[in-house]
Amino acid sequence: MMRVPTYIAALKPYEPGKPIAALRRETGLEHIIKLASNENPLGPSPRALAAMQAALAQVHVYPDDGPELRAALAARLNRQPENILLGGGSDSLMLSIVRVFVTEGGEVISADGSFPQYWLMPQSRGATVRLAKLKNYCYDLDAIADLVTPRTQLIFLANPNNPTGTIFQRAAWEKFYARIPPHVMIVCDEAYAEFAAHDPQWPDSLQYAHDNIITLRTFSKAYGLAGVRLGYAIAAPEIIRELSKVKLPFEPSSLALAAGEAAWDDAEFLERTLTLNCAQYAIVTAALDQMGIAYVPSHANFVMIHFRDATTMQRVNTGLLAQGVILRPLTASGFPSSMRMTIGLPAENARCLDVMKTLL
Repeated sequence: MMRVPTYIAALKPYEPGKPIAALRRETGLEHIIKLASNENPLGPSPRALAAMQAALAQVHVYPDDGPELRAALAARLNRQPENILLGGGSDSLMLSIVRVFVTEGGEVISADGSFPQYWLMPQSRGATVRLAKLKNYCYDLDAIADLVTPRTQLIFLANPNNPTGTIFQRAAWEKFYARIPPHVMIVCDEAYAEFAAHDPQWPDSLQYAHDNIITLRTFSKAYGLAGVRLGYAIAAPEIIRELSKVKLPFEPSSLALAAGEAAWDDAEFLERTLTLNCAQYAIVTAALDQMGIAYVPSHANFVMIHFRDATTMQRVNTGLLAQGVILRPLTASGFPSSMRMTIGLPAENARCLDVMKTLL
């Protein structure tokens, strides 16, 4: 008989968005629009594609730890390479963080209505997870600080938050940090940092060089490299050394490293991405206003949409899928009447909104 710890058996697997191929099989439709997973609608940087193509000839060789990419990241972020650890996406780095800083019987704090891995990973270690309620769809940092106990080992914060797209502001962050004991590790997951950086009220965690802060960022969103899995952690060198002990060897892949170096240097592509997102976000939200559909103002590359009730949301979702449009229902995140729409290309957004208008 297979023996599994009770805290593993009790977990529910993370459910990703519906794949394009799955909907194509179900509907027979050839053209599918996926606006469910916050991927870059422009695809990857052309430079990244060329770099991966050039790296293919060496895929039989194990990759190194990415010294060139770490140096490039460090130079722009005003850090040293010793402050940076690369991983196969932010999720892989989160798992390393949990393995180092969370023990069975320990305590991890985050917010309900946020990224599920913040509680799935600690629970897989036998830790207790305590979740504060969101306040106006935002992280309530006061409520999170109130949950800290002597057993607290780690706090996960997303800024901007997924799936709501909201941010906590600089003043609230500084007040919060002053309340947290120095032995508690704070993980600032800034997967959507590039989209929020224009707002002076957004507290870039890299401006707060404290020994108990780990910043996580990714190439999956603004840089269009979700499929190759590449993320990075920025922290004090001693933290990076400890994380390196448990990180999977030979990760990220050589193709991911090549793509990351090229994408990091492609300022024009990043600017196109941000310009497209800003312009299309304005168009999408104006259309939602015109249709009388509520939404949460977002600092990311997606928007959280509210329907009258869960039945309406399910009806709209079913209708969208039948027309080849994939959005992300948020029932599993605790929002049964809501969906998340990635900001896509102009034609994709227009098609989604047209179908939605017809269904409503």
